[in-house]
Amino acid sequence: MGEQAMNKYLVGAGRPIIIATLVAGTLDILSAFVFAGVAGMTPLQVLRFVASGPFGDAPTATPGWAAVGLAVHYAIMACMAAAYVLIAPRIPALMRHPIVAGIAYGFLLWIIMYWIVRPLRFPELPLPNTLYGIANALFSHCILVGIPIALIAKRYAVPR
Repeated sequence: MGEQAMNKYLVGAGRPIIIATLVAGTLDILSAFVFAGVAGMTPLQVLRFVASGPFGDAPTATPGWAAVGLAVHYAIMACMAAAYVLIAPRIPALMRHPIVAGIAYGFLLWIIMYWIVRPLRFPELPLPNTLYGIANALFSHCILVGIPIALIAKRYAVPR
């Protein structure tokens, strides 16, 4: 992508970032609700857990913190979407092969979230150690987050 096309893409990157955030964020949180529901947790519990990441456990006991959890979830997803949307046009292979690139990006996000972020914030929580737990997390990150972000980035990329 030439410099002029890149500048045009960066100026218009807000729209694909917002769309990717909303699509991938919604798919991911719905997936979290379903898989947590199978384990006996309610959506409010899921959202309070998300809020406890940056805000700690004590304040998240009240119901209003579920809204904070939802905001935190979408803020994290916006960072994930922005990183890909802004970097992908610089790497032609990512734009040519969005499905493969999206799966790879989802896998990278899974490694970051489950093997770096989560152990640092919640060292007492075990890492996924069953086939079901690993598959569920990988499905969400690769299929519901990585692929939609990659497809949206490709859709809004400025052609060469």
